[in-house]
This record gives sequence, C-alpha cells and structure tokens, in this order.
Amino acid sequence: MFETNKIAQGVHVHVHETTQFKTINFSIRFKDRLTVKNASERAILANVLQHSNEMYPSHTALRMVLDDLYGTSLYIDSTKRGDDHIINLNVETVNDQYLSDKGVLEKVMNLMYIVLFKPNLENGLFKENIFKREQESIVQRIESVFDDKTRYAQQRMMELALPGHPAAITSNGSIEQVKQVTNESLVAAYRHMLENNEVEIYVVGDVSPEVITAHIRDYFHFADRKELPVKTESQLQPPEQSRVLEYEDMKQGKLHMMFFTPVTFRDEDFPVMQLMNGIFGGYAHSKLFANIREKESMAYYVSSSYASQFGLVFVLAGIDRKLEEKAVSLILGQLEEVKNGHITDTELEQTKALLTNQLKEALDSARGQIDIYDQYMELSEDFEPAYLIERWEKVSKEQIAQAAQELSLQMTYFLSGKEEASDE
Repeated sequence: MFETNKIAQGVHVHVHETTQFKTINFSIRFKDRLTVKNASERAILANVLQHSNEMYPSHTALRMVLDDLYGTSLYIDSTKRGDDHIINLNVETVNDQYLSDKGVLEKVMNLMYIVLFKPNLENGLFKENIFKREQESIVQRIESVFDDKTRYAQQRMMELALPGHPAAITSNGSIEQVKQVTNESLVAAYRHMLENNEVEIYVVGDVSPEVITAHIRDYFHFADRKELPVKTESQLQPPEQSRVLEYEDMKQGKLHMMFFTPVTFRDEDFPVMQLMNGIFGGYAHSKLFANIREKESMAYYVSSSYASQFGLVFVLAGIDRKLEEKAVSLILGQLEEVKNGHITDTELEQTKALLTNQLKEALDSARGQIDIYDQYMELSEDFEPAYLIERWEKVSKEQIAQAAQELSLQMTYFLSGKEEASDE
C-alpha cells in the first residue's frame, strides 16, 4: 500500500502512489511518549505553530497564501494513540499535473517548512501574546468537556479507575499542567519535538515515491534522532473502587462501565475482539441496542466500544437514576449471551459486513488511508487492508464467545442529577 524509505534515524517517509485522487495529501507526525506534561505542552505548541510563524504572523495572512495556492488546506492538531502523543501537520493541495501553473507543490512544501521550522519568535521565545492566547485556548478546550456530560463522565471514570495511566490522559493534558507551561518550557518542547521525536511522514497522490522523498529530504533536513522515545507498554491495574456514584446538575443519568480484556491491538485475537465488540454493543443491530434500548426502552442510548491499544472495553448508557441496577443487570446479561455463544448468523454476518464496509469507506479518502496505515503498520510492515478482512471472515462464534469470557468488569461509574440525590 505504502512504499517506505528511511531518510534519517527515526524518520521515515511512506508514499502511496495512486491515481485515485487529484490532490496530494501530506501528514507529518511527530510522536513522543504520552504524559500529562507532554500532552499539555504539545497541545499549546500545535496551536501556536498553526496560527503564527515568522513569515505569516497571523492566521489571516496564512489563510491568504493558502487561498493563493489553489485552496490548499493546512492545519496542525494534537492527538494520542496508545502510549504515544502525536503532533500532526496535515496538508492537502492540488496536484501540479492538473494545473497550467506549475511549481505549486514546491511552494506548498516551502510553506510546510516555514510552518514547522520558522516559528514566530521574539528574543528566542514565542511572541508572548500568541503564547498566552493559545494557552488560554487549550484551557477552554479542556473545560468544554464539562459541558458534554457523556464525555465528562467517561473522563471522570478513567481518572478514578486508572489514575496516571495513558488511557486516562487526554490529548490536551490537564488544566493544572497547561497553566504551568511557560514560554521557555514551550520553546524547549518545540526543540525536543524537532530533534528527538520519532517522525512518520505520509504522502498520498499521483507522485513518484523517489521524487517526493527527495523533495522531503531537501526541504526539511531532518537529522538522526539521538534520543528516540523508549517504547513501553503500560500495564493495567485494577481500580481501588468498583463502583462510583457522583452528581452533577443534569437530568439524564450517565452509566459507564469499564472491562479489562487481555486481548490488545497487537494480539492474534484482535480481529476476534473487534467482532465481539460489534456484536455486543458496537452497532445498531448489537445485543445491547436491540435488547436494552429497543426491546426494554430503558436507555436513551447504549453502546460498547473497544480501546484495543490498552485492552479495555467500555459500555455507555443514558438512563434514569432509578434504573441503574436494572440496566447493569441487563448489560451483563447480554454479555453472558455472547459468552455462551448465543450469537445468530445474522449478528455475525452483519458485524463482519459493517467492519469491512467501514474499512473500505475509510480507504476512499487519502486521510483515511494514512490513518489506517499509521495504525496498522505496527502489525506488519507490508500491511494491506485485505489482511484484516480475511481475518474477520475466518472468525467463528466459538472464538467470539471465548473472547467475551475473558472480559472482567472493573468499574461501574454513574453520574446522576443533583435533584435525585435528595430522593435517596
């Protein structure tokens, strides 16, 4: 799917040469270990680099030059996956082949160089007003989670169940840590990113891998990484509490359940767990949706998800406070159904079809191809999407039942309305 070339120690260029798109898509990903400190600094850094640089000091100035480059899109974001925190420069531009005006690709690559390597500095620091503005922006972004009570409940459960674990660390860090970031520490984080982060560069479009790799080598001058982040896998520890009840000013109750599974992304049974989750609660035909929301009509919503990087399965449901005990019993009852192999042919085939369709739909976009390859190349350097589809097709009901049997409930968290606290 992608042809990979190493251009420096810890720096790789992955190119998918294809006529599928009339654009060229770039993604430059700087990977570091996920800690609260790193996430907090790097969330601010992504914003600072996005909105200001030496040549185009304002977002408006950058927007104008992008418009002149035939509507090229460029943005920087920060995210997390597993134990990694990632700063990502994404660019999509028209392919020169379809223009009478040649040289657009070189101009776009020069702009990418400016955004990454020519920040808007003053006396060796980021412009103070820009630093303060983006620091406050990240604080507001973290605070906004509180307004979405489902996201808030999930984050609270993770903080209580797995304190300090990467699974509980958000890609924006914490408010406390963000406020502790100084201009000096942010510049140090920026230098560390350029010099020591693992760098994965993706290109999708009708371009020669040899030519585009040479361009990248010439424009960015990435040196060998001298201190590549040490790859570690965080271990899960059972939470100190198995049930937590908290109250907020809200009407709908939020029930969140966390299960451990020994099956992670890198395990042989990973495709089996994907199917198990789909049948249990991942889709509209799943047991949780069909039996708890549709048949029992007791949940505003209910679903399960599988965090394969950590070996975690979550169930989320919106219910009335007084129905918590019944809802938990019904959810566990549906899990027992899967554990006992009570899976219909329709449930199995629909789940396989939906997983396959989701993968194929993602491959219809250049960004989807990059995201899939960046994740799955850990399984195989020569990863092809057909690998997963073939694995799904071979999974049996017995294998799914066995995978379900390995789930262990670790925490039940319920976020209830304050008015209901006085009823108890």
